[in-house]
Formats: sequence, structure tokens, C-alpha cells
Amino acid sequence: MKVIFLSDVRGQGKKDELKEVSDGYARNYLIPRKLVMEATSDTLNAIKLKEKAKIAHAAKEKALAEENAKKLESLIVKVPAKAGAGGKLFGSVTSKEISEALLKQFNITIDKKDIVQSDPIKNYGTYSVKCKLGHETSGTINLIVTEEK
Repeated sequence: MKVIFLSDVRGQGKKDELKEVSDGYARNYLIPRKLVMEATSDTLNAIKLKEKAKIAHAAKEKALAEENAKKLESLIVKVPAKAGAGGKLFGSVTSKEISEALLKQFNITIDKKDIVQSDPIKNYGTYSVKCKLGHETSGTINLIVTEEK
């Protein structure tokens, strides 16, 4: 009997996989536990439509990530920070502060976990910070650390 797995079954198959299993195993174990459903033309078409929608959604997200990367190249984010004598900051500029400044100034949402700082920012000045935007797309945030007033 050909079945479509609705969830992962150890040693048998993975979710959304089409596989041939014995009739008794399917009827007595897999189907009653709602682990599989019988592969009919309707269910196969439904799975194909689901895959197409998934691919379209992924393409849309990738296009959005690339658009955000282009936007970030042209923007300059200003992050105010307190400092002592000589321009040395009290602490450092964190990825959370950069994320909040992006949201506040340009209404662009980037999670703080996606901002990658190679070295901590501990002085006033201009910096370039990398960020991961998803779908193997990365961007550069141009950053100016200024004195907090």
C-alpha cells in the first residue's frame, strides 16, 4: 500500500514522504495512530500544492532579505553612547542597541542574534557591522557611535 507520512516514523519514513509499506502494517498500526494517510490522487495533488506554496514563500523571503541588504548598504545608523575622557565608552555598544537603533530610526527589524560583531565597539567613531538576513544573505550595517546628550 502506498502511503504518505504525516509525521516522522523511526525506521520507516519522514514527514510528507511517499512510500510503499505492507497493507497490514499500514491498516493496523500506522493509519489508526494517524502517522500516515493512504496515497490517493487527491492527497498527492494536495502535497504538490503545499510544496509549491512552500517554494513560493521561500522565494518571497529571500527577495525580502536581499532588499533589506541593499537598504542597509545606503543607511547610516547613529547610536548614542556615554563615554569618559578620551572618547572611551562606558561598556560597549551591543547588538541589542544596534537593533533598537535600526528599528527606531529606519523601521527595519533585525534580530539582535543576527548582528555579528567581530570585536566589541568601545570608542566613538564609524564602524561596519555584518548581519545575517536569512537565506544565505548577509548585509553590512554602517554605524556611527556618537556622544549621548
